[in-house]
Amino acid sequence: MDFTNFSFDPNVFGGAFLGAGLVALGIIALLIGIAVYVYFALAWKAIAEKVKYKNSWLAWIPFANISMWLQMGGFHWAWVFLLIIPVIGWLAVGVLFVISNWRVFEKLKYPGWWSLAPVLSIIPHLSGLGTLGYGIAVGVIAWGKKKR
Repeated sequence: MDFTNFSFDPNVFGGAFLGAGLVALGIIALLIGIAVYVYFALAWKAIAEKVKYKNSWLAWIPFANISMWLQMGGFHWAWVFLLIIPVIGWLAVGVLFVISNWRVFEKLKYPGWWSLAPVLSIIPHLSGLGTLGYGIAVGVIAWGKKKR
């Protein structure tokens, strides 16, 4: 075999590096997603305990955590089934979720308008800001020392 004419072909190794990079990005995104889920579950559980919701452990279960929030806000838990209906059901549950948040926040003597932060998530360039703002608001309400 003659190695004198050996040349590096970026197409051969470039695909492998690209694939490894995409896998690494996927793993990072998964870890961030898990961290965000754990953060919100801990915060919602703490808030549920503050309002003396008897099944605060539901904060850890997908869909059950949404029905928990709806109940804490004065709605029936079954409204969560609207999530089965694409787009319109999702919007309806989103509106009920914001109203529930508003009621819970005010019940705990925090500004109800803090519940509007997730609404920023539907605006394309502000989606990250809405999630971050809501995360901060929920954290303050869950673990902050509010004088009543």
